[in-house]
Amino acid sequence: MMDYAPLIEKRRLRLAELETQIADPALFDDRNRAGEIMREHRRTQELLRDWAELCEVERQLEENRELAAGEDEELADMARADLESLEPRAARLQEQIQYSLLPRDATEDRDALVEIRAGTGGDEASLFAGDLLAMYQRYADTRGWKFEILDASPSDVGGFKEVTARVSGEEVFRYLKYESGVHRVQRVPATETQGRIHTSTATVAVLPEAEEVDIEIRPEDLRIETCRSGGAGGQHVNRTESAVQIFHLPTGIMVRCEQERSQIKNRETGMRILRARLFEMKQREAQQNYSDRRRALIGSGGREEKIRTYNFPQNRITDHRIGYTAYNLDIVLATGGLDEIIAQMQHAEMQERMEEME
Repeated sequence: MMDYAPLIEKRRLRLAELETQIADPALFDDRNRAGEIMREHRRTQELLRDWAELCEVERQLEENRELAAGEDEELADMARADLESLEPRAARLQEQIQYSLLPRDATEDRDALVEIRAGTGGDEASLFAGDLLAMYQRYADTRGWKFEILDASPSDVGGFKEVTARVSGEEVFRYLKYESGVHRVQRVPATETQGRIHTSTATVAVLPEAEEVDIEIRPEDLRIETCRSGGAGGQHVNRTESAVQIFHLPTGIMVRCEQERSQIKNRETGMRILRARLFEMKQREAQQNYSDRRRALIGSGGREEKIRTYNFPQNRITDHRIGYTAYNLDIVLATGGLDEIIAQMQHAEMQERMEEME
């Protein structure tokens, strides 16, 4: 195992610095800066707790290995039983510590916008987009995150042509960033009379939420139009121009929001989505510096990249980037059980980053 002690000692010194800064009331005059310091303080405390636990587990491992090799058969059997639980615990702690010591992506602590669009497959694709939305909502629930729909364009069959949601909470983008790309479903649609399996797609884009300091948007670069909302809504739809369309002239990006009854709220939501999309473009330019090997493993995060297949007849879910396959598709969709897939993605990314650092 790599000797982490020198790095851990640096983190102990950093923790003392952070606690000094937190004790200064002036820190909280800048809310963004205070938030960054508090998050780093929490992460550093968690790292040191993991290190202390790992040291204790390794001490127990050493003792039990000695007992397992001893002549007392009863003690040796007990020691071997303990080793079966201690060894995977030590491996898990080592991986957590490795991940915590890696240089951190500045966006990992951020909230995220999740954009889902129906792809090829017509009505079936829109239904699948709705299934993905529900899956992410359930996953957010399991992590204690807040999930809110910002804008949606429902389809006639009960799915979505496109939908945008905001997910807020602890380290949202760290976990959801792997979901960007093309998701493919293989199943027999409800409207299929001959039992044939159809293939449809939906596109997911996960964007870290951007702040005004990240992206400067000049008023002269915008054209903002108002129009009447579409869809259900009765007299409100017919009489009120609450929908907002925002055009960013330099990039050609257009955002339309009509979810709220208030034009002001739709404009605020539209600007939030626009800022996130511009920030994503900025990040993509920076990602060109990533190694070709890492991009091949983790993927570009691009909307055009097929990342996952959901095969209903086989109850199979396959992530093509890392060759992961499991036969629990029904559980993943019903409960939002993405933890294992995301853990595998994090592990693969960590291994590549460790190799790059070496």
